[in-house]
Amino acid sequence: MPDPVAELAEQGRNLSPEDRVRLLDLLLESLQPLSAQLSDEAWAQEIERRVAAHERGEGNLHELDDVMAEARRLAP
Repeated sequence: MPDPVAELAEQGRNLSPEDRVRLLDLLLESLQPLSAQLSDEAWAQEIERRVAAHERGEGNLHELDDVMAEARRLAP
């Protein structure tokens, strides 16, 4: 049974280096929506995890003023 991906890859290998880069860019661009969706889903899960931990009384909370002072100290 023919493997269309393998066939496309072989055709791609015959392209000039510049065209292979262009093809790669086009393929990567086609994955951007999926990447963004997966990232959004991962962040949603992380937010749920952190909220649940907070509600269980786990973790350390810091005052905003203290955090900002430390940030200014680290990156004046």
